[in-house]
Parts: sequence; structure tokens; C-alpha cells
Amino acid sequence: MYSFVRRLVVCAVPLIIALTGFGSPRADHVFIISIDGGKPAVIERSDMPVLKQLAAEGACTWAASTIYPSVTLPSHTSMLTGVGPDKHHVLWNGWKPRKGVVGVPTIFAEAKRAGFSTAMFVGKEKFRHLVQPGTVDEFEFGPAQPKSPSTVLSRIVAKGAARFISENKPNLCFIHFTDPDNAGHKYGWGSPQQIKAFGEVDAALAEIVKAIEAAGISHESVLIITADHGGHGKTHGGKTPEDILIPWIAWGKNVKRGLTITRPLMTYDTAATALWLLGVPVPRAFDGKPVTCAFTSQEEQMGKAE
Repeated sequence: MYSFVRRLVVCAVPLIIALTGFGSPRADHVFIISIDGGKPAVIERSDMPVLKQLAAEGACTWAASTIYPSVTLPSHTSMLTGVGPDKHHVLWNGWKPRKGVVGVPTIFAEAKRAGFSTAMFVGKEKFRHLVQPGTVDEFEFGPAQPKSPSTVLSRIVAKGAARFISENKPNLCFIHFTDPDNAGHKYGWGSPQQIKAFGEVDAALAEIVKAIEAAGISHESVLIITADHGGHGKTHGGKTPEDILIPWIAWGKNVKRGLTITRPLMTYDTAATALWLLGVPVPRAFDGKPVTCAFTSQEEQMGKAE
């Protein structure tokens, strides 16, 4: 009897996808956490026990790649739209209100169209260029105040995000930590000050993990932790490995434990993976592809259940 029901379920899934265009979510909650300036070689030298534990327990690579130009806004636009700069055309790297919002759909737009809740918590105002009307339920750039700073520290971003996660349990949530980039530009990549900044990010990451656990959704969540670029000296933006290489870590529901990802991985694969996890069809225009090798298949899951 069990085997008959199992076959019925397996056969029904493709029919549901064909009729609705959407598949069953592989995770109910996806959290994309970006460490601005997160150069893997410096992360390795930094005191980041939470991040390193998630990497050890999940699936990861320390040799994923960002796009060129390897700067914050173009890189994050690729991360959250699934396409390269030749398609999204965001080549500037500051908050320029006259330029409006990105012209291609973001993953928040795709998720909202599928009925999911969305949120963004960021440390730089330039992310407003990614907030298309009606696509993000909650956007927070620092606490409410008459005059916003140019950047908001990770612990402040984490505090707002943690509060919202505990109360609202968003389906798709993007969180941006900027401290290492700030320190890198001021003191240099790999400087003691930047290593300390990475420690601040780890404390902020711990607060997010605790909030997810407190909300009772950790067993239905996937965290993707990555970065927009690396750096050298006091700058970045080039095509060298120092600037291009970024980490990519998946942790949570159905993530393979202790897996080192060996397939080439680009930052726009993050967008495709997030939609795939939510059961939202990945647009054909995407350059990115879901990192399916990091997750157990439905057949593997059913095999474990037997």
C-alpha cells in the first residue's frame, strides 16, 4: 500500500507543475545573506565560528565567482536577478534616484507573483535600485531616523532583520552585511581591522540564525551565505581571482551535509537556486542555474523515509 501511494505522489507532482506552472516548495523559507567584500582567503583567517560551522554542516565552495565589474551594486543585481550586467544594465555603484529601479525582474518580483512574502534588510542605500514597486513587503535600510548614514553596521541590520523574521517568517529574505567592505576600503583587505569586521558579521549572522530558530522555521528553511566580491589592497572591481572569488554556502532543509561543491558556480546561480527552492519556475532568460547538487533529490528523500 505504501509503495502505491508513493508512486501516486511521484506521478502527481509533474501534473501539478504542468497545470499551475509552480512546483512544490523544497523549502518554505529562503534566506540569502551577503557579506559585502567577503573574500574567502580573509574569511579563512577570521574568527567566524558560526559561518564556519554552517559551512561544515552544509554544502559549500570557496571558489564561486562574481561578475565583472566586481563591485557591490552590479554584483548584487546579478545575485538577485539571475542575469549578468549585459542584461540588467546596472553598471553604476551608488544610489542614483534618477536611474530608477532595475529593468529586469528580480527574484522578489517572481516570488511575489507566486504568492510568497518577501523582505530586504541592507547596509547600503543603493539597494533601493532593486526594490521594484509591489515586490518587497519589507525594505529596511537602518533604523528610522531623520538623516540616514551612508552605511549601516551589520549588528544593526541583523537586529531589524531578526525582529521581522521572528514576527513575520518571510518566505524570501535578503540580508546584507557591509562591515568588511567598509574596513577593506579604509584599512585594506586582510588588515586586522577587516578581520575584526568579519567577526562582527559572524555575530550578526548568529543573531539571524537564532531568530530563525526562535520563529520555529529552521527545519523548513535554507540559508545561502555568499558575497558580492573580494578585494585587494584597499579596492576591488577587477577580473583577478582576488576580486572575483566569493564563498557560496548552503545550509538547512535537504542540504547535503559536508559537501564540497565542485561545479563552477556564479553569483547569478543564487537567484536561480532561491526560486527553485521555493518551487517558483526559473525564468528562461536567467543566466543562472539552480545549484541542485547541493541538495538531496526527492528520490533520495523518499529512500531515507522508507
